[in-house]
Amino acid sequence: MKPISIQLYTLRDAAAKDFPAVLRFLAETGYCGVEFAGLHGHNPKEIATLIGDLGLKASSSHTALPAPENITEIADTELTLGNTRVISGFGPDSFATLDAIKVAAEQFEQAAEVLEPYGMTFGFHNHWWEFAIVEGRTVYEILMEEAPDVFSELDVYWTAMGKADPVKIVSEYSARLPLLHIKDGPLKEGEPHLAVGDGVMDMPAIIGAADPAVLEWLVVELDSFNGDMMDAAKRSYAYLTSKGLAKGNK
Repeated sequence: MKPISIQLYTLRDAAAKDFPAVLRFLAETGYCGVEFAGLHGHNPKEIATLIGDLGLKASSSHTALPAPENITEIADTELTLGNTRVISGFGPDSFATLDAIKVAAEQFEQAAEVLEPYGMTFGFHNHWWEFAIVEGRTVYEILMEEAPDVFSELDVYWTAMGKADPVKIVSEYSARLPLLHIKDGPLKEGEPHLAVGDGVMDMPAIIGAADPAVLEWLVVELDSFNGDMMDAAKRSYAYLTSKGLAKGNK
């Protein structure tokens, strides 16, 4: 079993009001790690000390796309947090044509290049539009081919929403999947997500398709939820750990 983290975008509303309280809640729930999506005005050293005291680790962070002009700021923040995995991505307009996809892949490769001297790696997070077909292949397939030094943080729910089979994608690209975004829901356009285990995603098959020698973290994420997001985070943790799909601290 791999340790369980959570993308803090999931709890963005509560974090905007009291970020330390959210981190304490997650530690008390049993999460092993957190994936950052901004610090809500807090100092990186303060947050690093807090998560260390709580027994949490930084599994990863979503940031602006690393480039020569911002790499010092990104690297300083992430290394202070104890994080070595940086993730970003693009909207659908950046993948509209084969030439556009190749430009995006070049930017991903540059991100990996500027992070490398700091001992950090770069990955991209997908939505459904990376599984659109462009000149006979999915955007995702082209990106993985054109950006060989980049890892994929596969969002399994958006993969399914893009009409691809997440079990097949995880199996095919397992060598480049150190992180999986574990997300569940009804697979109906426009409907909110559900706590992991309450939707239609076959999580045992999806997680089981990963390479245990490569996969490092399972990262829970809900973009939307019709109810208390804190409760959804707790229920997602309970499902994944009780089913033996992820390792927690409780």
